[in-house]
Amino acid sequence: MPARIEPCVATLVDKPPNGPDWAFEVKWDGYRLAVHVEPGRVRIITRGGFDWTDRFAPIATEARQLGHPTMILDGEAVVLDDKGRSDFGMLQRAVGRKPSLHDPREILFFAFDILYLDGRDLSRVPLSERRRLLESIVVAGRAGVIRLSEEVVAEGEEFFRIACEHGLEGIVAKRRDKPYRSGRRPDWQKIKCVRSDSFVIVGYEPSTMPGAIGRLLLAARKGEGLVYIGGCGTGWTYQESVKLRELLDTIVTDQPAVALRRRGAVFTRPVLVAEAEYRAWTQDGKLRHPSFKGLRALEDGAGVFNLEENRGMGL
Repeated sequence: MPARIEPCVATLVDKPPNGPDWAFEVKWDGYRLAVHVEPGRVRIITRGGFDWTDRFAPIATEARQLGHPTMILDGEAVVLDDKGRSDFGMLQRAVGRKPSLHDPREILFFAFDILYLDGRDLSRVPLSERRRLLESIVVAGRAGVIRLSEEVVAEGEEFFRIACEHGLEGIVAKRRDKPYRSGRRPDWQKIKCVRSDSFVIVGYEPSTMPGAIGRLLLAARKGEGLVYIGGCGTGWTYQESVKLRELLDTIVTDQPAVALRRRGAVFTRPVLVAEAEYRAWTQDGKLRHPSFKGLRALEDGAGVFNLEENRGMGL
């Protein structure tokens, strides 16, 4: 049994594909996880390869009850709002609280693939066969903390339109006939209703409000370095802004990670990642109307936006 399988990552595209070769699912807004059921233990591994089993203990407990001695499930941990939509901010708050302060069933795991089962490596098997096996273990409509990310039978464009009308983040399209291949692949495609990506925090500008942040200074990857792509000044409450500034003040540096001169700015070491929604990119490569959604830890494998990998997406 492999100790870890590097996850397959969907490629961002503007429009959904169509045709019988594609399967469609909701795009969940949470933490990408692999659930490893092994003899005598269960491990929950982040996209970046870190063990977060202790943070998702109810998922680990339920995985033992699925009836198979060895198994690897690929999926997303989420918290749903009152309309059944995944909310990254709610998930982050739930993960950050002590277990005694929230319902252990609040965090759900939506399984959308199975990579290993009872001694058999399934990564070379077509998606259609992997889904058949997955659906026999995590059945549709299951009410536990481990649930099935169900396929939606629809044309891609129609499903995308309906998903956006209902306030979802977007959809994912997957080739039914392809094996599971690690890394960013065109076999899996994501189409977002509202653009949302991860950016490195390289500093902040203080607010006129005492102890708060006025704007976060954000950067994207380009080659081996980072490039400043603008500031984000919305998406938090005053209390959240104060806590964020307290955190950033612990990693202040006098050596900015990007080429930027800004009077009054406080620069930080590039170790924290912000998830931000935005409408588009400006012609000079800056985010248009970004809004802060929450922090991502580097160990959850947050895929920091890479300018070179996303050419053609309005850049």
